[in-house]
Amino acid sequence: MEYYARLRILRRERKLSQREVAKLLNCTQEAYGMYELGKRRISLDKLIILAKYYNTTLDYIAGLSDQR
Repeated sequence: MEYYARLRILRRERKLSQREVAKLLNCTQEAYGMYELGKRRISLDKLIILAKYYNTTLDYIAGLSDQR
């Protein structure tokens, strides 16, 4: 599974909007939407913020592991 699909899954599990996650990352909703579509690469810094926020690992987000 690609990282952008995991981002969408994690966000939906928490019942968050793209706008809410974008605010956390200090970016626009449009930019975050592109991350979830895989049309724009997300920086490592932002991935670390999300991993901490979702209480998961970078390996899980990257699709290297199915263990959260």
